[in-house]
Parts: sequence; structure tokens; C-alpha cells
Amino acid sequence: MLRIAVLGCGRIGRMHAENIHTHPRAVLAGVFDVVKAASEDIASRLGVPHFPTSDAVFDSAEVDAILIATSTATHADFIEQAMRCGKPVLCEKPIDLSLDRVKLCAERIAGSDLPIMLGFVRRFDEGHGAVRKAVAAGTLGELHQLTITSRDPDIATDAYIEASGGIFHDMTIHDFDMARFIMGEEFETVSAVGARLVSPELMERCDDYDTITVVMTTASGKQCTILNSRRAVYGSDQRVEAFGSAGMAISENRTEHGAKIYGATFTDQGAPNLNFFIERYGSAFAAEIDAFVDAVETGQPPSVGFADGQKALELAEAARLSVREGRSVKLSEFS
Repeated sequence: MLRIAVLGCGRIGRMHAENIHTHPRAVLAGVFDVVKAASEDIASRLGVPHFPTSDAVFDSAEVDAILIATSTATHADFIEQAMRCGKPVLCEKPIDLSLDRVKLCAERIAGSDLPIMLGFVRRFDEGHGAVRKAVAAGTLGELHQLTITSRDPDIATDAYIEASGGIFHDMTIHDFDMARFIMGEEFETVSAVGARLVSPELMERCDDYDTITVVMTTASGKQCTILNSRRAVYGSDQRVEAFGSAGMAISENRTEHGAKIYGATFTDQGAPNLNFFIERYGSAFAAEIDAFVDAVETGQPPSVGFADGQKALELAEAARLSVREGRSVKLSEFS
């Protein structure tokens, strides 16, 4: 049984801790959070140790691997510390908000063969994965266009937005990874536009955007369009469409149930979308833990690793630069 400790007991950390606790091949070795009450609460509920410091987690002989769900500013430091202590890592995205810091981290951990997995959970969604398989198998012929829609049910709190690093680094970064995952080619150019339509005052204060469109192209001319909004009143909107020379594949939203109701004054009335990303990707989060355990047990590189995190961050930097300078940005500017 792989003994995994969780650093960070916020919303995402609690969910990860519960998934590890119920995993058939893993043991929740303990939890830590800088807010002591948060880690004590989950430790008490799940009957696991509560570590007094993050160093105690890394130093513990009872911990085989570490899941990092702390604030973004700590991720690179904790990845480096884990590698020094010989403990594999599953780290939530992004590695850091600074591309320079990510490159420095890559230099410091170079040569380590310990698994480092990035928490791009949407890769483990069954629907999105089926689209990727159809593209890779050639079922759609030559892929021409990829469209990724990602809209949150509502904008997060002001405090969260202010500390998020901006929509491209916080939200769209998932879609950048999904685009690379499905496309199978690296992107050459990025063009983006942003608007402040959901919460203009907050976006102005944060120098950010709540509504964005990104268009990316590969060297061979394939196109990807990403649509993001911080508010969709009908629930979590998560869709992927791949269009090729021989067909199309679509991964749709998930609802509470699949029934459709028809009446004298309405047709095709269905259940609402699942309203939150943890609900929408519940099975994917469980599959993510399974993939991490597999990687550690087999010694094989994880399916989504450190380099994928760096590539996604490069796309985020390119998109932000495109909005600010009003031009198409080449990825070669970040190499």
C-alpha cells in the first residue's frame, strides 16, 4: 500500500485526502495545512495523523509519496524538497505563476527519476479521454479544429481572484493542457482577447479578465479555440469538440441524470448541469489518484508530468502577452 500524505487541506486538498483514504492500493498517511484547524478537522474525520509542520511530512519514514494541494507559491519549493527526500509527488497545477521559477525548478530536479505528476485532472475524464482516443486512432481522419469550452458556474470570491494569478494561469491553464493532450502536436502561435463582462470592477482592480477567447495554431495549420467565462448561470460548462476530415467527436456536459421531459408547452427539458468542478470531475479525480499510484508502483513516468506543466504555463504566458500587446504571439518567444 502506497502511503500518501496531503499538504494543503482546503477544498481541493480535502477532496484528495478523501479519495486517497478510500483507494484500494493507497493509505492516507496524514495531512498538513498552515491553518491548523483545517488539517486537524480532516485528520479527526478520517482518523489519520496531523503533521505539525510541512518539514515533518517530508521527514517522516511513514510517508512514501506526497500530494501537494497548497497555495501555488509553495508548489515549486515543495516539489524540490520532495525530490531531495526521495518522495514521488502529485502536485496541483500550476507549478508556479512564474515561468522563470518553473525553469529554475526544472534545473534543480534534473536527473531525478522519481515520478512527478501534475494535477491536470481533465485528462482523466472519460468523455474527454474518448475524444483524445478517437483523434489518436485516426477515427476522425486528419484533425482540423479543436474547440474547448470551459465556464465556471459563478465567479469565485474576490480574495481568490486577487491571489489566482489571472484567468490564463488559474483557469485556462487546464484548457491549454487539454488542447495539447488532444491535439497531439505542439502549438506555434497564440492569439487571445479578453473582456471584463462578469465583474468589471474586480477585473479592473486585478488587471485581469473574466471572459476570454484564445485561438492557437500548430505549424501544420491545425486550429484550437478555447472559450472561457467566470460565470455560466446554468452550471459548470465543460465541453470538448474535435473536428476532422472524416468526422467529429464531442464530449458533453454532465447532468444529474440523462432523462428528458416533454410536455404540451415544452420539449427536451433536462436536468441541470452539475454545478461545480469537483462534482463534474468526481470520477476523474479518483482516476487521477489511481494513475499516480500506478506510476509510483511501476516506476513508469506519469501520463502527465512536469514538462506538461511547463508547456501549459508557456501557453498561459503567451495568451496573456497577446491580450496585453494586441498581437499574435509565437511560442518560440518563451524558449
